[in-house]
Amino acid sequence: MLKVILIRHGKTYGNTLKRYIGGRTDEPLCQEGIRLLQEKSYPQASFVYVSPMKRCQETAACLYPGIETEVCEKLRECDFGIFENKNYQELNGNQAYQAWIDSNGTLPFPGGESQESFQKRCGEGFAACVEEALQHHRTQVAMVVHGGTIMSILSRYALPRGRYFQWQIDNGEYYQLTIEPSVWKQEERISQVEKGL
Repeated sequence: MLKVILIRHGKTYGNTLKRYIGGRTDEPLCQEGIRLLQEKSYPQASFVYVSPMKRCQETAACLYPGIETEVCEKLRECDFGIFENKNYQELNGNQAYQAWIDSNGTLPFPGGESQESFQKRCGEGFAACVEEALQHHRTQVAMVVHGGTIMSILSRYALPRGRYFQWQIDNGEYYQLTIEPSVWKQEERISQVEKGL
């Protein structure tokens, strides 16, 4: 059995302003984000998979000092295109943004990724990490990633199934996943999902 602690990175300055902080904006954790991480406790892990973004690598170092990490490029946050590093107030009146809102987030981000390609990429990254963890007989690993990455992974692999936005999660929160190797090999499904913090 493999346990995966799927953690959303700590808070950044852009997160405090409710900006779309995606795969282009490589900002660090803010002081509040570091403090909030330090106030919580997280399950142990013997290995950590991490997005290439600073905020994820800093979160991993804060939560799992001295634990070996591996960067997985495919776990990077969505490319929000022209909406990147802006919030809904700054985008108010933007026709492309209104069209995206009216589509319930199904249209591709102008100049960025489509929901379909983003979710496919995250799924591939997650599956590759799970396969490697199983191959190395790891029993408890962490993945420090992004909110959108987590929603993509769980909407694709979780049992029972849930829609993408059902899996929203705040900075520093996590889901603990149980993967039964036999179920994974047959169906590529997570056997159990529990929310932490």
